[in-house]
Parts: sequence; C-alpha cells; structure tokens
Amino acid sequence: MSSPTTFDLPISGMTCASCVGRVERALRKVPGVTSATVNLANERAHVEVAEPIDPASLIAAVDKAGYGASLDQDPSVQEADQQKRHDSERWHLMLAIVLAVPLVLPMLLQPLGIHWMLPAWAQFLLATPVQFFIGARFYVAAWKAVRAGAGNMDLLVALGTSAGYGLSVYQWLMAAPGSMPHLYFEASAVVIALVLLGKYLESSAKRQTASAIRALEALRPERAIQVIDGQEHDVAISALKVGDLVLVKPGERFPVDGEVIEGQSHADEALISGESLPIPKHPGDKVTGGAINGEGRLLVSTQALGAETVLARIIRLVEDAQSAKAPIHKLVDKVSQVFVPVVLLLAIATVIGWLLAGASLEAALINAVAVLVIACPCALGLATPTAIMAGTGVAARYGILIKDVEALERAHEVTAVVFDKTGTLTSGAPRIAHMATLNGDEDALLEMAGALQRGSEHPLAKAVLDVCSERGQIPADVSNSRSLAGRGIAGTWNGRDLALGNRRLLDESDLNMGSLADNAKAWEAEGRTLSWLIELSPQRQVLGLFAFGDTLKPGAAQAIEQLTRRNISSHLLTGDNWGSAKAVANALGISDVHAEVLPADKAATVMELKKTGVVAMVGDGINDAPALAAADIGIAMGGGTDVAMHASGITLMRGDPRLIPAALDISRRTYAKIRQNLFWAFVYNLIGIPLAAFGLLNPVLAGAAMALSSVSVVSNALLLKTWKMADQQPDEGEAP
Repeated sequence: MSSPTTFDLPISGMTCASCVGRVERALRKVPGVTSATVNLANERAHVEVAEPIDPASLIAAVDKAGYGASLDQDPSVQEADQQKRHDSERWHLMLAIVLAVPLVLPMLLQPLGIHWMLPAWAQFLLATPVQFFIGARFYVAAWKAVRAGAGNMDLLVALGTSAGYGLSVYQWLMAAPGSMPHLYFEASAVVIALVLLGKYLESSAKRQTASAIRALEALRPERAIQVIDGQEHDVAISALKVGDLVLVKPGERFPVDGEVIEGQSHADEALISGESLPIPKHPGDKVTGGAINGEGRLLVSTQALGAETVLARIIRLVEDAQSAKAPIHKLVDKVSQVFVPVVLLLAIATVIGWLLAGASLEAALINAVAVLVIACPCALGLATPTAIMAGTGVAARYGILIKDVEALERAHEVTAVVFDKTGTLTSGAPRIAHMATLNGDEDALLEMAGALQRGSEHPLAKAVLDVCSERGQIPADVSNSRSLAGRGIAGTWNGRDLALGNRRLLDESDLNMGSLADNAKAWEAEGRTLSWLIELSPQRQVLGLFAFGDTLKPGAAQAIEQLTRRNISSHLLTGDNWGSAKAVANALGISDVHAEVLPADKAATVMELKKTGVVAMVGDGINDAPALAAADIGIAMGGGTDVAMHASGITLMRGDPRLIPAALDISRRTYAKIRQNLFWAFVYNLIGIPLAAFGLLNPVLAGAAMALSSVSVVSNALLLKTWKMADQQPDEGEAP
C-alpha cells in the first residue's frame, strides 16, 4: 500500500486493451473503491479507496475477472519474477519456432519450384504440442475471459487457431486412403509462434520503457556506516533513525538524505537532478540519498529515510505518471470494450457471407480465422502507455519529473509561459549591478567597502566580498566595527572612519548625493537596492555608490529565446517593484510584465491569460501555488517549496530555466508518438480486417501483421528514449 487511500497492485495475465478495461471494471465494483486505473505497459493497477478496505477483496475481484494480482512487491522480487517470466516466454517461443518451421517450409519452397509436403501424421505430431502445450496459455486466459462474460485477445487467438487445427484434423480423418488432403496445421502453429514472438518483443520493449524506474531504484544503497561515539558500525538502512550520524567514504552513494556535519567533497547528483557537474559539499550543505560522494570523507546527519527521501519521492512521482492514463486513452478504453465482441460478430458474418456466396465451409472458416487473428487489439492497448512510459522516463533522466499525465498531454498545446521572477528567472542572490565613485578608482572603493563587510553574513555583504574575490582583492580588517541599526555598518580603516549604508544613513550624516544623484535616480528606477559609502572623519564626504540587483540564472536568456522560436509568448509575473521587473524583462526580451502583483492576484492574472490560449505557470514559492494550480500546466522549479511542487503537474529537479522548453518539447514528442501509435493501431485493423474477411489475407500473414503491429507501436514509442536536451552552453548569470 503506497498510502492510506491508495493501493498499487501488480497484475498478471493481461494481453490487450480489453483486458485492461475488464480489470478496471472488476476493481471499481469493489465496495469502497473510488477509482481504478490499469496500465498494460507496466502491468500495474492504481486503486484509490474512500474508506479502509481489505486488499484481499481487490485481489479476489481481479482473480474473479480471470487475472492475477498481488500486493506491491519488493522491487528486486518483482524484477526477478519478471525476468523468470521473460525467460520462460523465450523458451516457449524457441520451441514453437522449431516445431513450426518444418510445417511452413513446403510453402516457402514452392516459389523455388520444389513441391514437397510432410505426411499428414507428421504435420499432426508437430502442430499438436504447439497448439495445446505451448498454446495452453491462450486457452486458459480465454476460458477465464468467457467465465467472466467478456472477451480478449487470447479468446480470438484460441478460437482462430482451434478452428484451423480442428478443420485440418477433420480433413485428414475424412480424406480417402492414399490421398493428401488440404491441411492448415501450419497456419495454426505459425500464428501461435508469431503471437508469441510479438508478446516476447513487447515484453522486451516494455522492460526498456521501465528502465528509468529501475535505474532510480538501483541508486538506493542497502547498508550504511553508522558512527556512534566515534566508532563505525556497518548497519542496514532500515536500522537508521533521523538524527543518526553516517560516514560516507569517497566513491560511495549517500545512503540517506541529510546535512554535512564534517568534511568537504563534491557530489555527483546527475541521475537524481540531471545536473551534469559535481556539486561542492561543505558543512551545513544538504546531501541527497543515492548521489555519489566525490573525493572526500563526509560525516552526515540523517534527516530523511525510506519513503520520505528525495529519491523515494522521485520514484513515486515517476511511477504515478507512468501508471496514470492520459485523457486520449479514454477513447481507447471505449473502443476496447466493444472491440472483441464486434470482431467475433465479424468472424461469424465472414463465415455466413462466404457460405452464402457459394464457397466451401473450409474456405469460409479459414477467412474467419484470419479475421480473428489479425484483429487482436494488442497494439491498441500499448499505443498510449508505452509512449507515456518512455516519455516520462527520458524526462526523469534530465531532472524533469512529470507527475500529472494530463499535463504531459496538454503541454504541447502551450501558447504562453508565465514566469515568476525571483528564484525562477533570477537566482534570488543579490550582486553588484553598478558602482560609481567620485574619484574614478573603483578598486579603492571596493577595498574600503570589502573591509567594512568582512565577516558579515548579510546577502549584500556577500555580494561585495564576491566581487572583491573576483578581482583578487583581500580586504583588510577594520577596527571599531559597529552595526548601525536600520542604516548599515561602520568602522575605522587606515585611520579613516567609514560607513556603508542606505539613504537614511546619508540623510542622518547630513550629506548630499552630489554628482552621483543622476546615477542614484537611474538605478532606483531599475529597482536596484542602493548603498552609499561615506567618510565620517577626518573628512565628511560621499566616496561612492553601489547598486545591487538580483542575478539572472544561467540559461534564462536561452530559455526565453527557445520559447520565442516556437511561437510561445513569455510573461513576467512578480510581486517585486516595476523597476526591478522591467530590468529583468528587458535583459531577457520579455515584453509583457505584471509587477507589484499580490499573491492572491497572481491566479487571477493567469486566469485572464487563459482566455486567449493554453498557459503554463512557472514558480517556486508558496505565493506561486495558487497561480500554479490555476494554470493549465503548473511547473515548479527545483529547490522550491513543497507547496509549489504539490500544486504543479511538472517539477524541475534543478533550477535551470532551459528545462522549461525541454519539458514542453518532451510533451510535444510524446503526444506525437501517442497519435502515431494510435493511427497505426487503428490502420492495421481497419485495413487488415476487411482484407481477411474478403479472403485476401491468409491466417499466417494475418498473424504476422498482428505481431508486427504490436512491435511497431512499442518500437516507435522507444524512439523517445533517444531524445536529448539541446546541448547549449548556458549564458553566464549576470545582473540584469
């Protein structure tokens, strides 16, 4: 059970879209169940309940419908079971091919002028184990379907091949002694072999679509080194508690989410966040379980374990997205409910029609067999889920977590993207945007300001010290350092009493701006934060002016440019002042700006934009949550609040704005694959069934076409795995 109100059940025995519909209907009939969604590609059911129920009732409902179910298994156990089933399918397929080849060989030799035929008894001996031993799975599943009052692919295969096999036995037994009757053993055997081949290839392909989940699960270490009173103990992860200290050696994976207490290193978080460069880690920094420690030994305090870790939440998000059903799949569900009964009626109509046309019973039955075989709706059931699994899987590899499949389907329609400013397009960390000095010596101005700010933790102090470091300056110590509450900081440097602070400090010191007034006015209009450097003694004078601004995130300009190239308009929506908003918008080429907007009004602005198109909202804060929920697609930036992430359909694991156009591109490509798959799935049936009914397609070719349709649909979806994010260097972050 994944939560108090949901269950995830592995389902076995499903073969087509009709099976999915039957399992869903069976689960929804269980008292207390509010919804049930079954995914054919990953063979799982996601069930939501309104009240506590015994999971055994769900399993019993699935069993009664003719399928198997169990409570969510340990991933390693489930992987082992799938591998065992996969190996069994391979051996059955190989045996079916070995037995079917001699039966079909005479047909293949005929174009070469070689007329040779196996005796009837030999054909019987070869075809019988294929029909009743290797093909037993079709009879078992067909019987369960009939018992449940429904039909599925297995019923079509069982009826079709049994008709061909039974007709052959009848022809053989009724034939005159010494004559060679027309037999169809090869058709039944080859159809079963082809169906098994299609199922085997589907199974192989489906395992590839689930590779993203397996790759994430493989990141979970099973043991950790716990440190107790300075002693190291090798323990299971399950034995750890929040607050425990663990030692992580170079090259090992972090076993928990935590905070670095001791040591320095780098962490490779590529498989979790998509960030390609190692991240520096120092005491106080957060680490994520599953990431790889670099060159240093780290002592980490445990902050999250098990299901509460970032990695576990990522896996749940990806699993939920892959098991969910896109709105377009509702069409498939409706079609699949009536598909098998309609095909059975078409097969009966084919027999009757040929008999009325004067054909023999033999010809009528063979054409009906071809109808039954080619109509197997495997491709229909796989068209949507395989594309969704491949698309969400490749997105997760780049740190794009799609938790709402409807968002994945709708994102390709986006016509406008609304950006929050701070933390989304800008880093949220101030930086010196401008500086001005009366004597023109910026280095001297920086040296004095850096000396005053040395040791301060204030964000503006850090901005000054960062620029000093970039210019190779090492600020000297000041004496008599003192904080000026609400105004700034002061101290004595080289015998001069200096102060750095805001306009209030300037006014209280009875100094005027002088020639720097024009600079101050222009920079305030840009929304900058101003700091004045003044000398209090031995002279009283203004020395210079600093203007601080938020820095653009690396990649922000490229993100806007990529959206513009796709005819997607960009909008800036922020609670900051107009000057600051305009500065960012002008630097990025955004023309539509909404500034000084209250959190409660952000949603209203998004709703207004929705009247003219499909809107995506990008944000990272609690105040963005209403707007994220109001938008057609909400996109939460990595490092943001949990509230923002819960309100969004797409979460970006790192704060790279270029992931936004990348997410929209993945949606476009995934939706294109879904449409292509559904097109081919319907085309195979729309063309194949009439050809079979009119006798233009024999059962062997029908079986090949049916297998090909499933394989082509899955293979087409797997092409999504080749998607790569545009390989472009991010622009350097700078103050707009």
